[in-house]
Amino acid sequence: MRRWITALALLPMMAAAEPITLERFGSFHVGGREVVVSGQPVREVLFSPGGVPARVDPNGTYLVGSMYAQFMVPRPLRGAAPLLMWHGGGLSGVSWETTPDGRDGWQHFFLRRGWHVVVSDAVERGRAGWTQIPEQTGGTALTLTVDNPWERFRIGAGTGSFARGEVLPGNQFPTDRESYMNFMRQVVPRFTTTDDMTLAAYIALLERTGPSVVMAHSQAGLFAWRAAQARPDLVRALVLVEPAAVGDAAQVAALRNVPVLLVYGDYIAQDARWPTIRANGVRFGEAVRAAGGHVDVVDLPERGIRGNSHMIMMDRNSDEVAEVIQQWLGARGLWR
Repeated sequence: MRRWITALALLPMMAAAEPITLERFGSFHVGGREVVVSGQPVREVLFSPGGVPARVDPNGTYLVGSMYAQFMVPRPLRGAAPLLMWHGGGLSGVSWETTPDGRDGWQHFFLRRGWHVVVSDAVERGRAGWTQIPEQTGGTALTLTVDNPWERFRIGAGTGSFARGEVLPGNQFPTDRESYMNFMRQVVPRFTTTDDMTLAAYIALLERTGPSVVMAHSQAGLFAWRAAQARPDLVRALVLVEPAAVGDAAQVAALRNVPVLLVYGDYIAQDARWPTIRANGVRFGEAVRAAGGHVDVVDLPERGIRGNSHMIMMDRNSDEVAEVIQQWLGARGLWR
């Protein structure tokens, strides 16, 4: 498993300040379905103070479950397929763009190496919109208090650590107050009832981009596994950064031609939840291997890369981790 690191150890490291030349860039929305609402009362709504009330009829056809995507195509293009970046729960595509302390994010890193990068906001998040979500799926929108990620994402040392300002020894997440609050400004509401809608939108995204490499973080690991099982012809590889869930155990054989990289950070052994989450992911990877697939597991501390929180792409050593991923993709023949 170390062979792919050795084979590409001499790849030139690009300077972080190197300008990015784009062939083209833009954005689009995909997915969604029409739903019809009827039997609701007509209301008068005052949209602006001092304005004229407007008659609003909520009955009619709505589009729900669409997704936003932004694409950037660099020059020269070296990635053999588009690189799709799928974010975690309660977050948006901003996770991949700029770190909370102002450094270039993984979007920049992989653009500089010649990847066609597509960063998306999933259903109900960010620029994807929120049309008729609770009415159609039920559930209540969940948001995070400022102490929740600090204590749950392996940044601080457990319950109460945010109030005490305690950080896990050697932790690489930018924990000064300004940076941490910049991270909290990115947090958005999420539902636990929109998974089917979200998976459908991710598959629509793959159908739009064509065969792609999918890089998924946390909650999006579920959608990446299952989208690849549903459409293995559209997934060239999976890069799963601390996936929070696994795919369908009855369909592991569908992944036999989709190489997979699982990446896990630090402090997992002493966490309350992550030993089980990691074990589930590794066990699912082993099932894929048994079905003839290729799965590599990288535990960053074993590679001498230490201090990573759950938000690996935001940690101060994020470029070092991105280089590990870049080398793996090159070893799979996906970078030229």
